[in-house]
Amino acid sequence: MRVEPQQLKAFLLDSSLLTKDQFEKAQKKAFKTKQKIRDVLISENLISEEELIKLEAYILGIPFVNLEKEIIHSEILKIIPEPIARSHNIVAFRKKDNDLEVAMLDPEDLRTIEFIKKTTPLKILPRLTTTESIKNVLRQYQKSLKVEFGEIIEKETKDIKEKGEVKEKEQLKKVAAEMPIVRIVDTLLKHAILQRASDIHIEPLKKEVIIRYRIDGILHDAMTLPKTASSGIVARIKVLSNLKLDEHRLPQDGRFKVEAKDYKYSIRVSILPVFDGEKIVMRLLSETAKAFTLEELGLRNKTLERVQDSLKKPTGMILVAGPTGCGKTTTLYSILEILNVPGVNISTVEDPVEYRMPRINQTQIRPKIGLTFASGLRSLVRQDPDIIMVGEIRDTETTNLAINAALTGHLVLSTLHTTDAAGAIPRLIDMKAEPFLISSTLSVVIAQRLVRRLCEEKEKYYLKDSELKNLNKYCDLDKILKILKDEKIIKQSSKVSFKDIPFYRPKLSKKCSDGYKSRIGIYEVLSITETIKEMIIKKATSNQITAQAQKEGMRTMIEDGFIKAVQGLTSIEEVLRVIIE
Repeated sequence: MRVEPQQLKAFLLDSSLLTKDQFEKAQKKAFKTKQKIRDVLISENLISEEELIKLEAYILGIPFVNLEKEIIHSEILKIIPEPIARSHNIVAFRKKDNDLEVAMLDPEDLRTIEFIKKTTPLKILPRLTTTESIKNVLRQYQKSLKVEFGEIIEKETKDIKEKGEVKEKEQLKKVAAEMPIVRIVDTLLKHAILQRASDIHIEPLKKEVIIRYRIDGILHDAMTLPKTASSGIVARIKVLSNLKLDEHRLPQDGRFKVEAKDYKYSIRVSILPVFDGEKIVMRLLSETAKAFTLEELGLRNKTLERVQDSLKKPTGMILVAGPTGCGKTTTLYSILEILNVPGVNISTVEDPVEYRMPRINQTQIRPKIGLTFASGLRSLVRQDPDIIMVGEIRDTETTNLAINAALTGHLVLSTLHTTDAAGAIPRLIDMKAEPFLISSTLSVVIAQRLVRRLCEEKEKYYLKDSELKNLNKYCDLDKILKILKDEKIIKQSSKVSFKDIPFYRPKLSKKCSDGYKSRIGIYEVLSITETIKEMIIKKATSNQITAQAQKEGMRTMIEDGFIKAVQGLTSIEEVLRVIIE
């Protein structure tokens, strides 16, 4: 049972949703790219997915349902096991008497319907729905880990109480391999991946264990487990990471991978002994994630042009500055993606290698065996590289080696922990770099922070006098107003003031529990001009360098943040949260 292209064409033309020419162009592209005609129609924005599925449902005589905002009762969800629901895009959403309504994307998937019929005595009634509807229902399988695994945790707690505290290595191995603990750890990981978490924190307290996820830079409580489940969870993660099971006094670091049909992640594990047990932090690194473009990261207009100009230079040094967790490495990888062409040899020395990149020679540092940033960089320059990426400049030796590499005809990329772009220069001098060498090699410094993006549903508002007065403490509003006019983000009328400019704040919704989803960067890009070079040689302060750079057109991070707030990408509160220290 399916909609044939000619049927679809007839209904689309009769309903005037498409012209004959539009459909035939889409049909040619579908044939050329070996895609389904419906997928081409949607991807080319000729028709929305919902409109198309409604039309298909009408042709097939199958009711259409939109479940994007529906909350499904857990007892109904469980009728179709989660693995089947995810792999076949089919969910149960309504039960009445002996009838079970199921929403699906593929009306031809009769095998799955037959399988479900064998697992339940209920009569199956298929309905067509959208991708977003399926995603909304699938998320509900993960709404409450505690409910889903309450019985497992309870059983594990009972077993541990009966056996006593697990102490010996062999006992720990046995507990780590038991199905309840395996399922708990697997589900914690799966839930974190589905929630787009970057980190999982497992924190032991006196009477319980707190699980927290870092999502878009903010830690959120995920659930609380009984303290008696702690030893099994720690043992399981140690087994996965190939760490010492019976070592509880010293920190340990490891790594393992998780893979499913829809994702592949490398999990970096750090275990630290604390007063109430062992705390675990797991960093989730997607191995299938693609590098962002500079525009997708949030670089724009003059700021973007400055970075692009620096990438055209065959030699020199490009630094990305900011605190831990501000996206420096992501920016470096995006730059490497641009520079990664067949005609160049790119080598990196990193800690850790977060993302694997084809055609790039990536080296993981191992301080325990003497492979440090400095020793790795010393070896890299003998590998005939055109471009070198050093994960971080953190000591005098690495600083001088990086500068010498830039002097001898290489393009060097690296990161520094400084609060702003100009602060990178005094930091290099503090690490015994000669000012005249810095001025000769440094090409550009990119300072950045990450702010949370507002969801599509957001609340518009206008700033009050009291809010404007408070904002003036942190930035020059008149200057920002001029920037907004110069870049034609707002009207260039002399009468326009900040009171007339709409801003946006988060609006809670079912899709966005806190009004934010994903993140975007705010930047300041310091180009090393002739004037700045002279100031470096004279050891000018970071404030003096910033002032001169602003005269030469540099936008500060707070100015870039305000521009993005006016555009509705983020909120003023978010910009101030990451900028004000």
